[in-house]
Amino acid sequence: MMKPITKFSTTVVSSARIPYILENAFKNAVSERPGAVHIELPEDIASEEVDFIPEISSEKIRRPIVDEKAIEKLKTELEKAKKPIVLVGAGANRKRITKYLTKFIEKYNIPFFASQMGKGVVREDLKEYLGTAALTSGDYIHDAIKEADLILSVGYDPIEKPTHLVGEGGTKNIHINFYPAEIDAVYNPYLEIVGDIGNIFWQLTEKDINGNWDFSKIYEIKENYLKKIEENILNEDMGNNIMGPRKLVADVRKVLDKEDIVALDNGLYKVWFARNYTSFEPNTLLLDNALATMGAGLASGLEAKRINPDKNVIVVTGDGGLVMNLGDLETAVRMNLDLTVVILNNGSYGMIKWKQVGANMPMWGLDFGNPDFVKMAESFGAKGYKVTNKEDFAGVLEKTLKEKGIKIIDLDFDYPQEVK
Repeated sequence: MMKPITKFSTTVVSSARIPYILENAFKNAVSERPGAVHIELPEDIASEEVDFIPEISSEKIRRPIVDEKAIEKLKTELEKAKKPIVLVGAGANRKRITKYLTKFIEKYNIPFFASQMGKGVVREDLKEYLGTAALTSGDYIHDAIKEADLILSVGYDPIEKPTHLVGEGGTKNIHINFYPAEIDAVYNPYLEIVGDIGNIFWQLTEKDINGNWDFSKIYEIKENYLKKIEENILNEDMGNNIMGPRKLVADVRKVLDKEDIVALDNGLYKVWFARNYTSFEPNTLLLDNALATMGAGLASGLEAKRINPDKNVIVVTGDGGLVMNLGDLETAVRMNLDLTVVILNNGSYGMIKWKQVGANMPMWGLDFGNPDFVKMAESFGAKGYKVTNKEDFAGVLEKTLKEKGIKIIDLDFDYPQEVK
């Protein structure tokens, strides 16, 4: 049952084999692509006594390095292009890649954009940053992407949905990843460079690429849509001083430091965080754009805080997502974590509503009642705050970050009619 959904699955049939099984399991888990492994431990084996302690090797696995011929081909393609840009995908979210990919972009001043799960791999305060492709189509950034004549897709996985048209008839696309491309209608690369991504960009940066590039139109489009985004923030009005997604993102970014972490559950608000939230470091905006599991935000936030006790961590979750795994709140309290949980209270499944409106489908079963989240927080041993005026949110958020323990902010919230 577990084999199709894990990288490695086995049953322990002898306690003597446990060290070797664990060794293989850990190597499979951390090698590209990193993922889950499964070990079944039968009851009779679990009750056996063993006279040794398994030792897990800490030696790093060396990854295949791309040969010089492939690097020269990539260099030639860049020199032939007039408007190359870089797409940073989820597979590039590795420390060693951040260093060399950033150096490459800064040396050659090539514009880049991120997929949702590629946010923060390269600092988004660089002038070369175009934005994040948070929607499949119709987003501001797509106009800039259409201007490119070559896209370097770095660590991109089509499971994130097509962030741009790179199939037949689309912009020429070069796949750069640890593994070969999965070809389909929306992702059909012209060229594949398969190997250690960090090493690929180290080699490229060491070379002198003589490109006659003109990015003026791309940056002009960027400046225009940045102005529109700013105007949308200023003009956002949900009525009755209720918080909307644009101001929410702006307030969170204003309060948090660059190294602090935001863990998102899955809802429509994720689109605005992906598009408008500036990430300065990898893994500081945690979101799932693959399986997009509702109810996982609090669990990812408490684990992020456990691993990073010296950083501020906040969880942003919809009311629907929170109540799906409410037991995680007890876990967070029991672990004595300092964590702030922002509940976007609109009494409905916003993402599903948006999709059904777009598909001209009738609304049904999407609205629900909520408990008193402040009393609920207190019943778990956490602190609770109710925010009904959007102008009060930033101050309350800042206050909770200075307090110990689990803090819940029940925020009255609503979405605009349009996503932009």
